[in-house]
Amino acid sequence: MDFADPGGDLVTDTDRRPALLRRGSWPETARVGDVLRQETVGGALLLAAAVAALVWANSPWADAYFRVRDAQVGPSSLHLHLPLGGWAADGLLAVFFFVAGLELKREFVAGDLRDPRRAAVPVAAAVGGVVTPAVLYALVTLGTPGAARGWAIPTATDIAFALAALAVIGRFLPAALRTFLLTLAVVDDLIAIVIIAVFYTAHLSPLPLLGALASLAVFAVLVQRRVRAWWLLLPLAVLTWALVHASGVHATVAGVLLGFAVPVVRGRGDGPGLAEHFEHRFRPLSAGVAVPLFAFASAGVAVGGAAGLGDALADPVALGVVAGLVVGKPAGIMAATWLVGRFTRAEPGEGLAWIDLFGLALLGGIGFTVSLLLGELAFGGASAADGHVKIAVLTGSLTATALAAVVLRARNRVHRRVHEAETRDLDHDGVPDVYQVEDR
Repeated sequence: MDFADPGGDLVTDTDRRPALLRRGSWPETARVGDVLRQETVGGALLLAAAVAALVWANSPWADAYFRVRDAQVGPSSLHLHLPLGGWAADGLLAVFFFVAGLELKREFVAGDLRDPRRAAVPVAAAVGGVVTPAVLYALVTLGTPGAARGWAIPTATDIAFALAALAVIGRFLPAALRTFLLTLAVVDDLIAIVIIAVFYTAHLSPLPLLGALASLAVFAVLVQRRVRAWWLLLPLAVLTWALVHASGVHATVAGVLLGFAVPVVRGRGDGPGLAEHFEHRFRPLSAGVAVPLFAFASAGVAVGGAAGLGDALADPVALGVVAGLVVGKPAGIMAATWLVGRFTRAEPGEGLAWIDLFGLALLGGIGFTVSLLLGELAFGGASAADGHVKIAVLTGSLTATALAAVVLRARNRVHRRVHEAETRDLDHDGVPDVYQVEDR
């Protein structure tokens, strides 16, 4: 006899062991699907932008690329006379982190992270996926002068890049795995934000920071009152960003704080909550414009042929980054997930196996956007070490993608069967039948 567990999984009397990964409710699954579709498109644009930057930076017109990237614009009096590459890293990525802040708050208030039992697996996996590559990087670069500054580079997962790869190699991935990947990436973003704020703040100016907190407080009061007037909120957001930048804290942190200020729960009246409203407006801008332009500004590095590539990857810093992404990241994710399963006596889930989690863990080794940002923060955007880091991040991410493709492709037939069961809608009511088992 079959029955449905509280998480929506169909299990049998002979297998009542708890599942590490569960689908969740239909509304949550549908929302995750919408988010993943937008991020997949953004990932394709990100890849196209990165390839364009690499081709241009290694073409006879490479000087033009570097002149454009390094051209400085903006008012010096406001400490905003920055190169265009700096505007991409400090300005455009603030939009990306604003959307990440909205997603983080939604997950903690109304999503999977609200339930400690459901949050345990992705949170543990994200922590393991940060600690292990950092330790492995430190071991590989041990004794290399100045290398310790880059310990955080291989700790990030690029969800847009990972989903773009997933759209090609794992189109039938079950809902539980997709939800796990997205939730892990959300927690990963939170850890990255903390790392940037705590470890990559070179100096701190108290007055601009206090001004930023004041403007953030005004912004928070307005959004808590459900104010949506862009002409009022946007200047406050820009002011907060500018003051955080002037304070010495990396400006992207302002985006996260602004996202955290937006309420998730709906107020009185009809219509979506303000966080959902802002996410709907800004996610396409983040995925389709901000992140691809940052990739275009950051991924352009002169490889210099096979010899130049070999020299770059012979640098212990580059080797540490590649090892952290390709080996450390999946090892940390798998070890933490296995430990949670060991202590809770849980299995992966209906129709799933540990090899599926390994495939996702390999995808977690795709570190691109935040890894490139951390490389610039650690070594400076114009340094030789940063160039080697860029080559290492690209090499590690592509290697992780190829390995994930092998693993997930081998399970494609199983995933297709689970996907068909999860999308079957015999009564044509718009809700797959598997999510209505409890009602029958």
